[in-house]
Amino acid sequence: MRAHLSWFATATRFALVEHGRNRFALVLVVVFIPLWTTLAYLSVPDTPAPLRLRATGETLAPPGNELTEISGALNAVTLITGFMMFAATFSGSRFDRRLAMAGYPRTHLVLAKVTALALVSAAVAAYATAVTCLAWTPRQPLLLAAALFCAGLTYGALGVGFGSVLRREVEGMFAIVMTSIIDLALQNPILSSGVDNPVVRFLPSYGAMQAGTAAGFSAGAVPGHLVIQLAWFSVAALIALVGFRRSTRSTLPATAQALAPEPGSDSFPTPPRRTPAPSASGPASDTTAP
Repeated sequence: MRAHLSWFATATRFALVEHGRNRFALVLVVVFIPLWTTLAYLSVPDTPAPLRLRATGETLAPPGNELTEISGALNAVTLITGFMMFAATFSGSRFDRRLAMAGYPRTHLVLAKVTALALVSAAVAAYATAVTCLAWTPRQPLLLAAALFCAGLTYGALGVGFGSVLRREVEGMFAIVMTSIIDLALQNPILSSGVDNPVVRFLPSYGAMQAGTAAGFSAGAVPGHLVIQLAWFSVAALIALVGFRRSTRSTLPATAQALAPEPGSDSFPTPPRRTPAPSASGPASDTTAP
């Protein structure tokens, strides 16, 4: 049991150190979130935007700038967590593969990435909620933080999947940015007239957007939509797991894999000795000439 805890703690420390080295992502957290949400709040008119909130069945008319700020906060959180997890996975894929081929349990590596994702998502969601509350006070701040957290989990898992499958960094960045923009733009009634389309329910952050809107302008509880968002996280995590196993699979021949050390072993097993083939003149002698 101690060995498993030690492996998990070591892998988690490596994952957090990798995130700490990503200074550009830290700058995005500190600067991009308040900049994007503040611009959304100040640039969009406060004209009421009538909408029917499916999560509670209510018909609401929230100010357009406040509704856009919630959408902007979700967009910022999903972009940053997706980028951080993609960058860590993309840059550390070779290191993870060497660890796995050396016998380090893949389960502990995966659990370490999930733990790092949860910590990153919680920190970014709390910061985005605090920034939002500086401009106006949502009716349920804790629910807003939970919605942002679940959306961050989903896009962080997608970032791990993109980092494990895609070959170039620009491909992963483009995939994360376009997915988040299309996802949230279609759910904002100010930007899109198709928010009542049933297709919107199948977008990755639908549950988080419904919960975030309810948190801002309704007193109703919407645990079901947080569950929907967590279901999306489960799907994204499964995709990430498949991609991670693919990126860390051994490419050695079967004979070389047989010589790999077992987890916890300090040395490689000794290869089997070959018996020399008999010569044409008869069996080989056990003695040597003086």
